Amino acid sequence: MRGKVRGRVPWIVALCLVLVAAGFGGWRLLGGGSGDNAPIVVGSTSRPTALDPAGAYNAGSWALFANVYQGLLTFEPGSPDPVPDAAESCEFASAALTTYRCTLREGLRFSSGREMTADDVRHSIERTVRIKDPQGPAKLFDTLKSISTEGRVVSFLLKSADATFPLKLAGSAGAIVDGTAYPADGLRTDDGRVVGSGPFLLAEYRSERLARLTPNPDYRGAQRRPAHPVTVRYYPNGAALAQAWDRGEIEVNDGQMPPEVLARLNPSDQDLELTEQAGTDIRMVVFNTRESSAVADAPIRRAIAAVIDRQQISRQVHHKTVEPLYSLIPQGMTGHGTPFFDRYQQPGRQQAERLLDEAEVRTPVSFRLAYDLGGSTATLEAEAIKQQLEATGLFRVKTEGFEWTEFLKGFSEGAYDAYSVGWVPDFPDPDTYTGALVGTGNALHNDYGSAAVDRLIRQTQRSQDRGRVMTEFRRIHDLVARDVPVIPLWQKKDYVLSIPDIAGTQYLSDNSGIWRLWELERL
Repeated sequence: MRGKVRGRVPWIVALCLVLVAAGFGGWRLLGGGSGDNAPIVVGSTSRPTALDPAGAYNAGSWALFANVYQGLLTFEPGSPDPVPDAAESCEFASAALTTYRCTLREGLRFSSGREMTADDVRHSIERTVRIKDPQGPAKLFDTLKSISTEGRVVSFLLKSADATFPLKLAGSAGAIVDGTAYPADGLRTDDGRVVGSGPFLLAEYRSERLARLTPNPDYRGAQRRPAHPVTVRYYPNGAALAQAWDRGEIEVNDGQMPPEVLARLNPSDQDLELTEQAGTDIRMVVFNTRESSAVADAPIRRAIAAVIDRQQISRQVHHKTVEPLYSLIPQGMTGHGTPFFDRYQQPGRQQAERLLDEAEVRTPVSFRLAYDLGGSTATLEAEAIKQQLEATGLFRVKTEGFEWTEFLKGFSEGAYDAYSVGWVPDFPDPDTYTGALVGTGNALHNDYGSAAVDRLIRQTQRSQDRGRVMTEFRRIHDLVARDVPVIPLWQKKDYVLSIPDIAGTQYLSDNSGIWRLWELERL
């Protein structure tokens, strides 16, 4: 999945205040004397877990994939409509939306030097579906029936109408790999090498530490060719990222810093270029609905939803750098609504107690809430949720943090009663907050399934006019608010910081899920 969580122990608050007091002048150490073609150094907390597109469905991996692999389609900055990239053209064969065809560009080459063929495209998608790695993106191709090729033409036959299929191909799930270098039945094990055809070549990779990218001279596609090499430095949490920024280790900062730091940034600071925009990344609490889980019964999950106070979390934990969210579909997207507010209006004990009494649930209900240790606020947020729930006397909550890879493995295997996680959109469409999150066999691995929800998801996929299915999306999320397999908490604001000598940061990210390092340029 592309979920992304970041948290840290409470001493982070004191550390952040120190960083703020120290100011952000340290970047000047980098200066402009390092040479026009020196690598642009970017800092991020979104660390890849794997380099094989069939085995990773998380923000860090996909951010890197967008730069070193190429898909048939991609998204241009600010546009919700996919455009050809490795393809010269793509279209549905008919209004039935069950056959999608693309014609591959001529003369494309992988970083191995081998020419790309239509069979490489088929191989890339088929292996993702066949391998079906629990941490991979196979779920996105649940409507795919078969793939055929003829010359440079690739034809995708779908089980049912799916207007979102081109959007899924445009994300990193559609990354094209060299069929001679990536096995059909298993993931590559030599993590550190990439054979792709994207805007950059991966010159060096050190797991959880750095990725050195150099411009790919053979890249041909929709994106601009990179003007400079880029080095991405990965940090274990937001506090470490803030320290690196203050020390001048990085020139571009992806903004995943502690909220105390973000809240005190000054857009008028002449020594700082700050891009702030409404974001579409969300965060949620996910419930394990298996019979073995302490929160398997829906009345328990509804009672939890009736207690959680998003406004308090936004103010006290995030310093208003996030917006409370009452639907999985964030503001600004088709189908956004407020079903969790409509159903659970006054957070507190009264409604929760009634729900539990009516279901004859014995209290206090004890359950385990897990989270990832890798960022700025996950620990503080988990403790805030614990305090809200336990203050009612109806719940006992054990919070437990894990390192990212262990956390990812744990929720993939259904090891937790509940866990908090972030979600970065795969593509700019409400389906990315719907099919992947609450459809049967979803990427959250919580065992939730609803025939009514699945039926409505299929209905939303039958229309290319996404505005015409707004009602269906809202009905889906009304059902989600009733069943409560997840509780949406907030949507974030996007921040990108850079030194004044770097241009292109406004195009670095948007709701397409693509991280455009090739847009960065020295002035």
